[in-house]
Amino acid sequence: MEEKTLIQINEELDSIEKAENATIVYACESGSRAWGFESEDSDYDVRFIYVRKTPWYLSVRKKRDVIERPISDELDISGWDLSKALYLLKRSNPPLLEWLQSPIIYRENASAVSKIRAVMPEYYSPRACMYHYLHMARSNFREYMKGDVVWTKKYFYVLRPLLACIWIESGYGIVPTEFGKLVERTIENRELKRAIEKLLARKMAGKERDSGVRIPIVSDFLEKHIEGLSAENEPTARNVGYEQLDRAFIEILKEINGPSIFAPVDDGEPKEKKIGFFGCEIDTTSLDDPIDGMKE
Repeated sequence: MEEKTLIQINEELDSIEKAENATIVYACESGSRAWGFESEDSDYDVRFIYVRKTPWYLSVRKKRDVIERPISDELDISGWDLSKALYLLKRSNPPLLEWLQSPIIYRENASAVSKIRAVMPEYYSPRACMYHYLHMARSNFREYMKGDVVWTKKYFYVLRPLLACIWIESGYGIVPTEFGKLVERTIENRELKRAIEKLLARKMAGKERDSGVRIPIVSDFLEKHIEGLSAENEPTARNVGYEQLDRAFIEILKEINGPSIFAPVDDGEPKEKKIGFFGCEIDTTSLDDPIDGMKE
């Protein structure tokens, strides 16, 4: 990565924090550069997780939980609020799982992100992920793999989700972000592996819209496996509750914003000492454990 690109990305992240009055706890590369098969002219797909000031969350109103910036200068940047990210983690959202395993990280609050990663295995659902990747593989196969001439990059838009399905079916755990790890673990046929490696080299040396003739050994592999896979028999997540996610959310809020719900005034005391929640009271001057701190 060129230094000027890295500087631009960090300047954009700084600008977002200032404009949104938020703290970015994690920012990474997503898409082809994280997967490991970018072309010379591939965009940078930056994704991030952010935390707002604690009072922002104390409202019954539904608020926008996504920040997006217009695509410019080959930079596509957007992020999710922490609460949205944790909600989607409960649903075993594959893009989020990929973000959290990205090999390219632009910034990371190690303590906060470790709390998220710690509960990933509990909420990982092989069935949900299989549905996601299998739908992607079949849709892209129908749309891009039927002709005699194929866009080089479209091979990877079928190969990667299909290998992810084989990974899941094999019981290897959460699907890794890097394409190379998928190939190494799921492809045993040496001739097929060499063909994929040659295709990968061609993709990375070319442009996004480069195309070539159909590659029989790769296309035959895709056709053979695309219909034989199924999500129905895959297990669901071990944990279906919200307790661990709620606790991670509160702990990260405390870490980023401090233990008090309200910002201190000049005398050093919070604006209010107690706030009611459904007949309960929370001492907001010290939220060491706000869940246990509730009392009738």
